[in-house]
Amino acid sequence: MQMRRLGRNGLLVSAIGLGCMRMSNIMGGPQPPLHGDRDKESVKTIEAALDAGITLLNTGDFYGMGHNETLVAEAIRGRRDRAFLSVKCGIQRTHTGTILGMDGRPSSIKNYAAYSLQRLGVDHIDLYQPGRVDPSVPYEETIGAVADLIGEGKVRHLGVSEVNADQLRKAHSVHPVAALEIEYSLASRFIERAVLPVARELGIGVVAYGVVTQGLLAGAMRKQVVDPALAASFPRFHGESLQKNLTTVEFLEHMAATKGRTPAQLATAWMLSRGDDIVALLGMSRRSHLSENLGALDISFSSEDLDALDKVFAPGAIVGSRS
Repeated sequence: MQMRRLGRNGLLVSAIGLGCMRMSNIMGGPQPPLHGDRDKESVKTIEAALDAGITLLNTGDFYGMGHNETLVAEAIRGRRDRAFLSVKCGIQRTHTGTILGMDGRPSSIKNYAAYSLQRLGVDHIDLYQPGRVDPSVPYEETIGAVADLIGEGKVRHLGVSEVNADQLRKAHSVHPVAALEIEYSLASRFIERAVLPVARELGIGVVAYGVVTQGLLAGAMRKQVVDPALAASFPRFHGESLQKNLTTVEFLEHMAATKGRTPAQLATAWMLSRGDDIVALLGMSRRSHLSENLGALDISFSSEDLDALDKVFAPGAIVGSRS
């Protein structure tokens, strides 16, 4: 496993992180029976990832209303020292999955952390981050609550998620930010304009999610009917936008075929090529996906390959907003 340091704080984590979100029903409704076949496979997937050298496990207290953290807890039992736990907090949902907003009040942040520590069965969280910015609470107060938790030894490092450049500076002025979790891929390059330069100026690592863009860059959407709920939530997967985007992705599919690789592997390898301060967060819920994802680690691009990808997937080439 390749290891990378996130920012100037020197957090050493695996170049590929395991996103655990899809192991739970994040859209609401009843969860599958705890310890059912799906949960057993999820736990085995986390264990296999750890065995393969993946150290970064990414979860959230709002993934399945705590369900996700219980899966992680079971998988790391007896091997806590091999896992770097990244936990997001604070996004409010109804029982049907509807997002109500973010609660970033300091008292709430500390309450969320207490429950996460209990569900995970650990005495500290390695990286703790508010899931979004709460517009009704001064961001400095939200970040200050995480800083308090760090002072108490319940959290090791501060992370932030889906913030703009100004918010990133504001958080860092309260307490050093170790990592920014944000969408970044061939299809979503918006952070390159302002956010990524600020992160690098401040010495903040980037944990990139959405690396294969819900399957678009993996070629999956060409082979199956797109889930109507997905299309409704992400305009880039709807109607003419989807058709145009699939045409753009054909270039990646062709390059992958010539290299004997999959489009998803190339999308991940491109992400890793963007800098040693970037970690690719990949969602997996089955062990069968692990080998393919790890195969991205030994892919290298020629300068001609990178230039071609940069041209075809220039910012704005994938049409339709990301949410």
